[in-house]
Amino acid sequence: MSNEFQTTRWGQFISLVIVFFFWGFVAASNDILIPVFKEAFHLSQGQSQLVSVAFYVAYTVGSIIYMIISLAIGKDLINKIGYKNALIIGLVVSALGTLLFYPAANSESFPLMLSGLFIVGLGFSLQQTVANPLAIALGPVNTGSQRLTLAGGINNFGTTIGPLIVSFAIFGSATGSNTDASIESVKIPYLCLGLAFILVAVFLKFSKVPNKPQIEESVEEVEELGVDAISHPESNLETKFVKNTSRKSALSYPQLLLGMLAIFIYVGVEVSTASNLPAYMEKDLGFLVKDVAPYISLYWASLMIGRWSGAVEAFNLSKSKEKFAKILAPYLAFGVFLLVNLIAGHDLGPFYIYGVVILVLIAADYLSKGNPVRMLLIFSILGITATGIGMATSGMISVYAFTSVGLFCSTLWPCIFTLAVAGLGKHTSQGSSFLIMMIMGGGIVSWIQGMIADATTIHFSYIVGIICFAYLAFYAWRVKGILKAQGIDYDKIVGGGH
Repeated sequence: MSNEFQTTRWGQFISLVIVFFFWGFVAASNDILIPVFKEAFHLSQGQSQLVSVAFYVAYTVGSIIYMIISLAIGKDLINKIGYKNALIIGLVVSALGTLLFYPAANSESFPLMLSGLFIVGLGFSLQQTVANPLAIALGPVNTGSQRLTLAGGINNFGTTIGPLIVSFAIFGSATGSNTDASIESVKIPYLCLGLAFILVAVFLKFSKVPNKPQIEESVEEVEELGVDAISHPESNLETKFVKNTSRKSALSYPQLLLGMLAIFIYVGVEVSTASNLPAYMEKDLGFLVKDVAPYISLYWASLMIGRWSGAVEAFNLSKSKEKFAKILAPYLAFGVFLLVNLIAGHDLGPFYIYGVVILVLIAADYLSKGNPVRMLLIFSILGITATGIGMATSGMISVYAFTSVGLFCSTLWPCIFTLAVAGLGKHTSQGSSFLIMMIMGGGIVSWIQGMIADATTIHFSYIVGIICFAYLAFYAWRVKGILKAQGIDYDKIVGGGH
């Protein structure tokens, strides 16, 4: 492997992570649309979750379309058109989806609103299929998970400001008296978002993001020798990932099959925790719809806080600097949350106590030692704990507990994704597509929790989160043995690299 892959190519990586920002902006903004649509269209809690269903099921439909086209042309679609070109096409598709918000708002049509979100999600499906493995590819393999975590941190900057901007566009200033859910005012921010998609597509066209990542060629070359081997000269470690590369499909790898369910469940618990929180705060705690936005922002900022901490290892700092950065980074991210809410005119008093909760994240990150298996297990257990505390308490303690779920979800996506595609070689892009397909869990699990909330209480419905985290803990335990049997030992990879 050439020296090009021994250090992260930051110029290309920075260009790539712009699309991660937009995924977060739109996904978190949906949490503001849900209570708005619920009130404006007189929906039940389960019906209001169709916003999440439409958006996240689009990822599955997009992945199916991708596979059908690949079969029809007899070649992987992304490998044929190129990674950068696929990103650009995905952005254009999402931009077309935002155009539907204009007639949908004018006609006050809920189905048309859902259709617009669905098309935006279709574009995101193609973008995610490309961008996640590409983020891993733009540097050394042993820091791929941390690089994906860093991209996730940028994603969650979008999730932090998205609810605030959309809430401002709908309700006006945080201190204003307007509490009405205005469908008409929804269209402007989404039309602006569509314009931004087009501008980013043009930017990517002239960027140095690779259209044909050389890492794919390198993998195929070593597969011809019968062994998928990746060298780590910085740690004097060579890991022979796959001893038998005769498998004909990504679906023949158990780490991917179990990982698909893990992605479904992870995105489900991440999204459902936030999307049902506004209804809980309004119905059980008496909050106004317009006053929920800062707490939704805090939930998604929690993912940014965790990912900024987890991304520190991607910079290959010295041990002493890395330890200091792991403490500093989450509080810098928390500072970003406080700053954007200060600018938005929100009272910061209720949020300072959250700085104490962040200490739990720092301790958990230290115990994980950058190992994606250990990190997945520890953070899943903490997710169970936080959700359980939220269910066992009431008032603001429960709000902070449910919000802290974001901290413990923060590093799960890169851990699951990295483990699920480990050793897939030339089947990596196909495996990535299957994983992106399972993002539909964000809609399905949210809808299930909403239906349980209608049948019982919103407070009790968070039992769904505990069940989800329990499976993720199981996956962490099971995948370790699966990968070891294939010659992949992350205890050695991470230990040698850091």
